[in-house]
Amino acid sequence: MKTTNKFFITTSIPYLNAAPHLGHSLEYVESDVIARYQRMIGNDVFFLTGADEHGAKIVRSAQKAEKSPRQFVDTQVKIYQKLLNALNISNDDFIRTSDEIRHWQGACVLWKKLYDAGDIYKGTYRGLYCVGHEAFITEKDLQNGACIDHKTIPEQIEEDNYLFRLSKYTLPIRKAIEKGDIAIIPETRKNETLKMLDEAEDISFSRPSKDIAWGVPVPGDSTQTMYVWCDALSNYITAIGYGRDNDNFGKWWPADAQIIGKDILRFHSVIWLAMLMSAKLALPKTIFVHGWIHVEGEKMSKTIGNVVEPLQLINKYGADAVRFYLIHEISTLGDSDYSEECFVKAHEGLLVKGVGNLLSRTATMVNNFDFVSKPSLDALVRFPFKTNLGELVTNTEKASLESMAPAFWVDDVLEPAYHSAMASYSLNEAIKKLWTLFHMLDQYIEEYKVYKIVKEKPEDAKVMLWHLLYSIASGALLLKPFMPDTAEKILTTLGVENIPKESWKEFRIGEIPHLFSKLEK
Repeated sequence: MKTTNKFFITTSIPYLNAAPHLGHSLEYVESDVIARYQRMIGNDVFFLTGADEHGAKIVRSAQKAEKSPRQFVDTQVKIYQKLLNALNISNDDFIRTSDEIRHWQGACVLWKKLYDAGDIYKGTYRGLYCVGHEAFITEKDLQNGACIDHKTIPEQIEEDNYLFRLSKYTLPIRKAIEKGDIAIIPETRKNETLKMLDEAEDISFSRPSKDIAWGVPVPGDSTQTMYVWCDALSNYITAIGYGRDNDNFGKWWPADAQIIGKDILRFHSVIWLAMLMSAKLALPKTIFVHGWIHVEGEKMSKTIGNVVEPLQLINKYGADAVRFYLIHEISTLGDSDYSEECFVKAHEGLLVKGVGNLLSRTATMVNNFDFVSKPSLDALVRFPFKTNLGELVTNTEKASLESMAPAFWVDDVLEPAYHSAMASYSLNEAIKKLWTLFHMLDQYIEEYKVYKIVKEKPEDAKVMLWHLLYSIASGALLLKPFMPDTAEKILTTLGVENIPKESWKEFRIGEIPHLFSKLEK
C-alpha cells in the first residue's frame, strides 16, 4: 500500500461569530481520519483548516461583546484551536482570513485575476440577505418568510456592488462534473449541484465598506469590501502560497479532497469552481459533503438553543470516545441524530465491553506464558473461525470463514475491504469493519473456550492466542486514523508499537491498561 503521492485536504473554515458545536467536530474528525489514513499509506499530506473572520456578523458579535472585531476574533479563534487540540486533530496549518500577510495578498491577486478575465464588473445587486448565513439567499431558502436554518427574516438589500459572472461558467462546471474531472460525494450532492447550475445567476462579489469595514478592501476601490466569496473561499489557495509562494502553491494545488457541510454546497460546488475556472486554476479532485448532526430532528444552532458543546463531551468521555462516536455512530454522508443516551450506550457496549474487554481478557490469558511466538503454518490453520457468526459478516465472508483462521481472515478479507472503504471515503463502513473484527474475536474466545485451553492444552492455546494477538494488533494498526491514542495503547500493550507488521515474531504483554473506564451511574 505504500505510495509517494501528495495529498492536500481542507476543511471548510468556520465562522467565528459563535463557539464551535458538535457539527464542527464531525468535520474536523472526518477530515483528520482521511488525512491520517493518507499518511498511513505513505502519501505526503498537507491538512489545512482555519477560520473565517470577516463580515457584518462578526462586527455585530464584537459590539455585543464590547470588543473590537480584532479583539473578538483573536479570542474566538483560540476556542476553535483548543477544540482541534482536544480532538487530537493533526492539521498541518491553520489559516486566518484576518491575516494580512498570508491571506490578504493572495485574495487580492485572485480578485485581480478574475477582474482581468472580465468576470468582475460593477452593477446593482438586489437580494435577500441573511445575517446568519452571512450571504444572500433566495425565496426557496425561506419558510413563512424566514430563513429555514436560522429562523430569522432576511434583510431586503439593494446596493451598488461588484458582481461576478457566475452565469458564464455554469456550462463548463456542468461538463467538468459530468466528465468526472471533479467528484462530488455523495451522488445526491452531485445531482443537487447540477440542479443548482440551472438556476445560477451572477452574484454580488463585494459590499460597500461603509456597511462592512471589517474585511479585505477591494483592490483599487477602498469604497468596497470583498464579499465572502473572494475572501473566505480563497483561503484554500492563499494558505499554500497563492500570490506569494508559487513553488509551494504548485506543489500542493489542486486539493485532493475538500471536506464541507451540505449547507455550503453551492458555495463550493458552483461558486468556488467558477472562480477557479476564471482564474485558470485546476479544480479540486473531490468535494466530500457530510450531513448534519441533529438534536431532536433540528440542526444544531445557537439561535435555536440546542447546541451540543464538544469540549464538554471530550472532558467527560475522552477524545477517542468522541472521535469513535462521530465516525461509528454518525452517518458519514447523511444526517444523524445525537443523544447522550446513544453516546453512553455506544461507549459502554462497543468501547468498554467491546474492544476494551477483548484486549484485557486476551492479555490476561497471555500472561500465563512469558510470551507467544508465531506458530508454524501447519499449526495456524488448525483453529479457524466457526460459522455461527450471524449477521456480523457478509455471505461472501461467511464462506471464507468456514476454513479460515483469524490471522488469515484479517490479512485476506478484512484489510482489503477496509482499504476499499477508505479509498471511497466510506469512513463509517471502514470503522464498522474493525468492530466486526473485535466482536468476532470475542466469539472466537467463547467458541474455543480459550481461557480453559490455556490450562488444559497450553500448546494449542498459544496458537489460538497468536491468532487473537495478531488480529487485535492488526485491527489496532487500521484503527490509528480513527482513534490514534487507543491504537497506540493497544500496540504498546502487545509489545509491537514500533515494529512493522511484517516483522511481528512474538507478542509480549506489558501493563494491561483500561482502555475505557465504565461510566458511573
